[in-house]
Amino acid sequence: MRGELDFTASLRQRVATLKDADASILLQVRDALPLMPGLAQLVLKLETLGWKVAIASGGFTFFAEYLRDKLHLDAVFANELEIRDGKLTATCSAISSMRNIKPIRLRKLAEKYEIPTAQTVAIGDGANDLPMIKAAGLGIAYHAKPKVNEQAEVTIRHADLMGVFCILSGSMNQK
Repeated sequence: MRGELDFTASLRQRVATLKDADASILLQVRDALPLMPGLAQLVLKLETLGWKVAIASGGFTFFAEYLRDKLHLDAVFANELEIRDGKLTATCSAISSMRNIKPIRLRKLAEKYEIPTAQTVAIGDGANDLPMIKAAGLGIAYHAKPKVNEQAEVTIRHADLMGVFCILSGSMNQK
């Protein structure tokens, strides 16, 4: 996430360690993972105001789709783990470059919902998020790696995700 390793190669190495693990471990991991503080409240606030909310993750669809359903997100994009006969294989459909696909997904969603690019917001924490952060109308580094903090327009280092709403509220009041 600091941009020192090739994301896709690193992901494939980590996925290989899961070979032959029972797919039920995904449920155990999902149920043990807490939501990021302020996430549910932020999504609810934004959706109440008519915003479209999506997640572009370097993680896995199993978890991203769970969040989509739980939080009523408009879209999710992530890597798909391959499961065969109830077991994880050593492969996933890693997007060749999540770093490059995130800004493309941002633009396509903006087009789909007829949102001018200048009115899009991207939040990220790793080097693979930088192109998306830079492509958005407002790019926010959230508890991010130093490289991301240096290059993002806005940085949140201490607040939970509702800090994003504070920034957006101030931005909306400026217009």
